[in-house]
Amino acid sequence: MISVRQKIAVGRTLIVAGLLVSAPGSLKAADLDWLRGSFGGYSRWDGVNFGVQFGATSMHTDFGNSTSNEIAYILRNTTLENEASPSSWTTLPSNDTSGQNYGLFLGYNYQMDQLILGVDATYSRASNLQGAASDSMTRIVTTSDGVTHTVTISAQSSMKLIDYATLRVKTGYAMGQFMPYAFAGGAVGRFNYSSSATVFDHQVQGLTVIDFGPVTDSDSKDNAVVGGFTLGLGVDVSLLPNVFLRGEWEFVGFAQVNGIRSTINTGRVGLGMKF
Repeated sequence: MISVRQKIAVGRTLIVAGLLVSAPGSLKAADLDWLRGSFGGYSRWDGVNFGVQFGATSMHTDFGNSTSNEIAYILRNTTLENEASPSSWTTLPSNDTSGQNYGLFLGYNYQMDQLILGVDATYSRASNLQGAASDSMTRIVTTSDGVTHTVTISAQSSMKLIDYATLRVKTGYAMGQFMPYAFAGGAVGRFNYSSSATVFDHQVQGLTVIDFGPVTDSDSKDNAVVGGFTLGLGVDVSLLPNVFLRGEWEFVGFAQVNGIRSTINTGRVGLGMKF
């Protein structure tokens, strides 16, 4: 005769057997969810996120007419400037330099199924991003008063990026553990710049010879704030439910300051958390 304890043991055995029979279907569904990236919360990108970032930056600086103001001031109220406009001559070449940057980001994402809409702010501190150029040129010009001018202009300029910040809107697409995205927005940078020009004008009118100069004028400023725009592409990769790795390319174009225009291209990686 089967005791009560034996009946309970048999019942437990049947329950366990039933669970084992139904397990394969459950495991397959879980495996499929993991492949879709939903395991551990990988499919969720909404909420607040923040982190640190580090990158390498290439800066292109166009110094072409960066000494125009200085030359125009030296030649103010002259027939030479009024007619030949030496201040508009492209005296200096462009310059390319590279360095590193590091900083922080803070953002918020809103998720609708797989579509991600977000906004974020970034701050980047630049290292060794300073361009410089120097050159000279000579031209012969005859003005309406019959004076032949042999004009020599020597110029030099420098531009250093200290740091910059961006405010960006972005659109992404959730693909399991991966979320590729594109972004665009505004930027503001802080620069140190300096420029200097020297003008020498050898004037000949008949038998009369007059030398004007050399005369030098310069301008410089530290912590000049310059606006601009940014755009780029990136991808976030979930490592843990609340931790992700970021890879990003960013382009920033800054407005002209003191006749100097700069653009930067940055490739960076970041490590962030999301909540």
